[in-house]
Amino acid sequence: MWKSVASNGFTLLIVGVFLLAGALIWGQRQYVEPGPLAEAICLQVDRGSNMRVVSANLEEQGAVTHAPIFRIGADYAEKADDLKAGAFLVPAGASMEEIVDIVTRGGASTCGTEIVYRVGVRQSDVLVRELDPATTRFVERARFVPGEVEEVPAAFTEVQASADTRFRLQMAEGVTSWQVVQLLNAIEELQGTIEEIPAEGSLAPDSYEFSRGEPVAEVVEEMQARQSTILAEAWSNRVEDLPLATPQEVLIMASIIEKETAVPDERRAVASVFENRLKRGMRLQTDPTVIYGVTNGQGVLDRGLRQSELRGETPYNTYVIDGLPPTPIANPGRASIEAAVNPEATDYVYFVADGTGGHAFAETLDEHNRNVARWREIEAERANQ
Repeated sequence: MWKSVASNGFTLLIVGVFLLAGALIWGQRQYVEPGPLAEAICLQVDRGSNMRVVSANLEEQGAVTHAPIFRIGADYAEKADDLKAGAFLVPAGASMEEIVDIVTRGGASTCGTEIVYRVGVRQSDVLVRELDPATTRFVERARFVPGEVEEVPAAFTEVQASADTRFRLQMAEGVTSWQVVQLLNAIEELQGTIEEIPAEGSLAPDSYEFSRGEPVAEVVEEMQARQSTILAEAWSNRVEDLPLATPQEVLIMASIIEKETAVPDERRAVASVFENRLKRGMRLQTDPTVIYGVTNGQGVLDRGLRQSELRGETPYNTYVIDGLPPTPIANPGRASIEAAVNPEATDYVYFVADGTGGHAFAETLDEHNRNVARWREIEAERANQ
């Protein structure tokens, strides 16, 4: 009898082991195989949430078939305690494993409704947009220029009041520190104000997500930290025989490059012109530095330079002074900084607009004069149209 009981018990144990193994294999497949989601969704993870709440939300939206397996998989991967708050795009067919990675890896939110404060060279504006998960494209809901509307759009007021709204600052390449501070101090969601303008060139043009109530000083610190990192990396990778003695001189040169061309493929050629001039002891003779001396970076000069300004002896008038101006004239982006430390190998010392949005480069004054004459013809043709 006891032998029979023992035999039956052993058989049940074996069956149990096989069933458990089968369940584990099935669960593992459920975790890593493509999920049931037919269309992408935007998953909102609130601060203080947990994997139980998130898994139930995912199951309710049809992104996972078994919430417990999602939680077990997150525990097994040792990511259950790494949940990040935010709005995350979950693509169609995402596996549980992929979703766990999405909600735990951190970084900026990837979907939802956001208010974007954009500081540009000519003007700053406010954009309200929402990501359409199905197309993964942002849909514009409102846009306006602060100070130029009697009443802000209702969509802005509605979104601004929502607890789920994300906030972002987008800083264009070539804006001045004064322009950045004007917008930062006008953002109601940021705490505090900036009293002292950050050093010109010290802020990295980029996109910065911030939280409601975040100190404005912390946003500026992040901008400065990113620019310091970019500049340090570029300086360590500079080419030999560079006529720039310090990282600060690189930043000054990069700001001039940034203001002289909007064509990405031209940056290194423009860099070669100015650095060839430095090597030959020629003056830089660039209008953007003169303009900065007139405006001090505060706003845009909506007129041409006067002859008196081109002849005036200021620290930024590179038609009069030798070498570089004393500071950057804007905040340059990574590409212009990298161009400054790695200019194109040319003998160019002149360039002028060519009518296409780009420039015609020249090695000799005769060639440059012909390019200038052609540009004058183009200007005359346009004036007569």
